[in-house]
Amino acid sequence: MTQSNITSAAAGAVKPSHVRYLILFMLFIVTTVNYADRATLSIAGSAMKTELSLDPVTMGYIFSAFSWAYVLAQLPGGWLLDRFGSKKIYMWSIGLWSFFTILQAGVTWMSTAAAVVCLFLLRFMVGLAEAPSFPANGRIVAAWFPTKERGTASAIFNSAQYFAAVLFTPLMAWIVHTYSWHHVFTVMGAVGIVLALIWGRIIYSPKDHPMINKAELAHIEEGGGLVDMDNRKAAAPASTKGKGYIKQLLSNRMLLGVYIGQYCINVITYFFLTWFPVYLVQERGMSILKAGFVASIPAVCGFIGGVVGGIISDRLIKRGVSVTWARKIPIVGGMLLSMTMILCNYVDAQWMVVAIMALAFFGKGVGALGWAVVADTAPKQIVGLSGGLFNMFGNVAGITTPIVIGYIVKETGSFAGALVFVGVNALITVISYLVIVKEIKRVELKDA
Repeated sequence: MTQSNITSAAAGAVKPSHVRYLILFMLFIVTTVNYADRATLSIAGSAMKTELSLDPVTMGYIFSAFSWAYVLAQLPGGWLLDRFGSKKIYMWSIGLWSFFTILQAGVTWMSTAAAVVCLFLLRFMVGLAEAPSFPANGRIVAAWFPTKERGTASAIFNSAQYFAAVLFTPLMAWIVHTYSWHHVFTVMGAVGIVLALIWGRIIYSPKDHPMINKAELAHIEEGGGLVDMDNRKAAAPASTKGKGYIKQLLSNRMLLGVYIGQYCINVITYFFLTWFPVYLVQERGMSILKAGFVASIPAVCGFIGGVVGGIISDRLIKRGVSVTWARKIPIVGGMLLSMTMILCNYVDAQWMVVAIMALAFFGKGVGALGWAVVADTAPKQIVGLSGGLFNMFGNVAGITTPIVIGYIVKETGSFAGALVFVGVNALITVISYLVIVKEIKRVELKDA
């Protein structure tokens, strides 16, 4: 019997711990606050728009400021993760984005021109600070979870974007209604700073965590978990060969299809994060308080859809379906369902609009398995960098979507064209995964 088999047998005699679920819980909480901080401007937007006399195009550019920095910093953020590890970089990320969120409250005392410039710059800094967050999520899931559990794990942390809307959108709307829009930024920023301190006490790599036992570590490692990922020696080569590695990723047909799909999925995400509450107020005549609570209904459905999509994917793998089709089936089905939002253009009743949006965001949740695909495909040497490249492509949608929708609304005077624009992107995701992406498998890098 080999030494590895002896170790596995010994570990198997002990009941495994479940520390990975604590790690996943922390990822879920952090990602919830992450998305809540991104959405602060959309909730405060209607009140700010009136107070500062902002037109839709100006609002679109302010909405997009976050993503300009977020996209530009993805590759540096991924490199930092591979070089210094997830725990340290993520903790600083949380603290910094929360600090810049608090500062946004100060624009309430500025003139309109100064407020616009300051808001753009502060949103830019929030995007810069948040850049390592999702690559770190994908990196941590790849380290802590075996392949057959990654779909559910990735879906759970990714579904936090909907939970953020469920929990924080009504809260932030109440704050705006009861106090003032600038208090939204102070409250959310303070929450994030506390969370950064908690993160530093709980998060470790699998081999370093004081609470994990050998049985759980063996379960993760034998199932394909990259438990050595944060080893400094393993991370160092990425800093010297990063350019060559990026070229290999960009020349991979499978990954290019995944990148296109993630961009289109994020068009839906950023519509929800930026213009959706404004759509409910401006197009459907709701008050900001009502819109805040109504927006949480599709978010609940998106959250449920996200968890369901991950469970379906992992169960398909356990039943012998290939990883390729176990990931593609929920993605394709979910994106087709999300196209139903276009039907909102043909109904008048508010309850029907909410019901259709709920169905569409349920579908979007089911299909949002991109980070599971990243965990399945990222080269072992550069999981952070690979996740950063994936997230960079995806979040270009955060730049284009608010601006495109701003121009559509300004030129047409309605959101009808905007909903068609978002729905078409869901269709492109389907085409990308069925036509461009072939087999989903881990990329093997060449050192040359």
